[in-house]
Amino acid sequence: MGRVLFTLCLAAGLVASVAQDAASVSRKFTLIEKERVAPGSKVVLGKDELNAYVRREIRTVVPEGVREPRLELGENRATGFAYIDFPKLKASMGEPMGWFASRLLAGERPVQVEALIRSGGGRATVDVQRVEINGVSISGKTLDYLIRNFLWSYYPEAKVGKPFELAHHIDRLEVQSGQVNVVIGR
Repeated sequence: MGRVLFTLCLAAGLVASVAQDAASVSRKFTLIEKERVAPGSKVVLGKDELNAYVRREIRTVVPEGVREPRLELGENRATGFAYIDFPKLKASMGEPMGWFASRLLAGERPVQVEALIRSGGGRATVDVQRVEINGVSISGKTLDYLIRNFLWSYYPEAKVGKPFELAHHIDRLEVQSGQVNVVIGR
């Protein structure tokens, strides 16, 4: 009985911690969006906060087809992981996948996306370096082809490989191991 109670208390603590982390990063985003952060300040977004936020928000954006999303952060790099059921994901977006593709991609697949993030002077660029689906790595010209012909056809506003303006007076994003510092310009 003691182990069961301990396990339940631990699980409740983890759920409360995740909720606090998601609420914390939401508050920070609101401060940035409402431009209530002093010029020259840094807003630190921890990996745990970002992961809690991603897990909470993914359910509102994509109700089905994505499970256990998480981020890992390194020097100017972010790596996203998730289990994706591509036919379910497409269906949840209101676009059923073709018969052949749905048979080929049926079931959950582990997916990993690695990106290089560069920023400064109020601009940023995100370059996807590699995508791995079910252990198969895609990079170079093949990845460029997929981004041009698939990603941009579904998300024409996606700024992959193209510089874009950072909003809300953000000067740069310092992506480091375990956190992202949002630096507000002077």
